Amino acid sequence: MPKMKSNSGAKKRFKKTASGRIKRKKAYKSHILTKKSQKRKRNLRKDTLVDKTDEKRIKRLLG
Repeated sequence: MPKMKSNSGAKKRFKKTASGRIKRKKAYKSHILTKKSQKRKRNLRKDTLVDKTDEKRIKRLLG
């Protein structure tokens, strides 16, 4: 039986932490940055964890 492939899009977007949680980047940082405050843009730079409710689905995508 052939092996299952992990989802290429998910591989590029998510990373596993040492404790097994999933790290992600924040949205809304790509364009129309002039109207967003400096504080808001600075906070968008930080990585955050995927919500517990979505973790199972994303782990399945990562294989």
